[in-house]
Amino acid sequence: MQTTHDVIVVGKGNAALCAALAARDQGASVLILEAASEAESGGNSRFAGGVMRFAYESVADLQRVTDLTEKEIAETDFDSNTTSEYFDDLFRLTQFRTDPDLSEILVARSLETMIWLRSKGVCFVPNYGRQSAMVDGRRRFFGRLPIEVSGGGAGLVQYLDAAAQKAGITVAYDTRVTSLLYDGERVSGVKVNQRGRAVEFQGKAVILACGGFEANPEMRARYLGPGWELAKVRGTRFNQGDGLKMALDIGAAPYGNWSGCHATGWDSNAPEFGDVNVGDKFQKHSYIFGLLINANGQRFVDEGLDFHSFTYARYGGEVLKQPGQFAWQVFDGKVKGLLRNEYRIKFVTKVSANTLEELATKLDGVNADAFLKTAHAFNASVKTEVPFDHTVKDGRGTTGIEPIKSNWAQALDTPPYEAFQTTCGITFTFGGLRTIAQSGQVVDVHFHPMPGLYCAGEMVGGIFYFNYPSGTGLVSGAVFGQIAGVAAGRAATAKASARTATRS
Repeated sequence: MQTTHDVIVVGKGNAALCAALAARDQGASVLILEAASEAESGGNSRFAGGVMRFAYESVADLQRVTDLTEKEIAETDFDSNTTSEYFDDLFRLTQFRTDPDLSEILVARSLETMIWLRSKGVCFVPNYGRQSAMVDGRRRFFGRLPIEVSGGGAGLVQYLDAAAQKAGITVAYDTRVTSLLYDGERVSGVKVNQRGRAVEFQGKAVILACGGFEANPEMRARYLGPGWELAKVRGTRFNQGDGLKMALDIGAAPYGNWSGCHATGWDSNAPEFGDVNVGDKFQKHSYIFGLLINANGQRFVDEGLDFHSFTYARYGGEVLKQPGQFAWQVFDGKVKGLLRNEYRIKFVTKVSANTLEELATKLDGVNADAFLKTAHAFNASVKTEVPFDHTVKDGRGTTGIEPIKSNWAQALDTPPYEAFQTTCGITFTFGGLRTIAQSGQVVDVHFHPMPGLYCAGEMVGGIFYFNYPSGTGLVSGAVFGQIAGVAAGRAATAKASARTATRS
């Protein structure tokens, strides 16, 4: 295999593939180095649900991303996600800590990046299954997430794979990058372990897009805190923090919320790492319609604080804090039809009963008497005078109990009762590298640009703090992947052109 390329991309998920395609568009020769085998490749992107949070003003913007029929347009309320609404959500969830330059670029370029992805062959479809409902004969979207990738995250990787192959981009599998080639002035390539053999690849630019440290239990415990080594991993087992470590080793500046991460409710008996055949279906995101109960038989969060899109990435960490690192999601028969499809897969940890008393005996690890006391107190606290409407934050909450439930509160009074046992599933870590926002170039600890080194995807620090709005990760990966690819490709080809001009 050729060992010298203009641009070397480390990783092969959404951000890496976008970076590679963007660099290739600049005329650069591109090599992708992937630690996984071809069968396991695709990074965390392959395990994502595929929803895309981007700024749009109207249906006309959506039509630039996906094909909609006249009937769909006439009969559907597609909601909106204006730049102001997007900024408000991002600022609110990150407690205004998100980097202003990065967030400005993310929001402002999100729509054009979606259009660029479509030009590369990515197929987008309306997100009917998870973010909409029929209300008075019309389809209504909620949560500002009307569009998803056809085939989810796995589909996104498949489309981008096809585009990379068409563009003539080379991919080396089973190739784990171990360090950067750095002479104190610039990065000129990488050292790798390729199927047990040490190899060096030379490049005019290196783009690190190989994820965070979410699959590394030692780093989770060190940076996120005690107990995080016990979390399940929602995605790939290959995101070991290698890219972060090798960049820090040569003086790159760390940035962002290194003690923070995206973590959700995940089936208690899911495997240690993600299963590509199940994808994201071990998740359990309909908790907003029920109660979250810990081993002490008590509630511990406001399940109805907001749409799940704005709480799910934080509540996984709350589950991890509970005794035994688990929580049961409890529902009654009234909401069974509202539960998302992940509650109906074959592999699910579930119990059911015809009475709350019977259900209490089946909640493994839970104080049954305390649970019944909690459930009866909750039932008595519901504001029954407020109508229930699952498509808006309906204000149907509780009074006289702690924690309150702000929306979608309904008494548990209709059999059959069902409960699903969940634990914490970590998706990705928030800590990353400091970059120049407009180019993706990494800077050192003195904030000086590091020639030849760029990063994208989960490795870009400073965007997410404390929490995360659903659907932002894939869009962020694509936005900053494209930015890094364009900058690295231009730098590499400009250098080659300069040498050619000098010789002539």
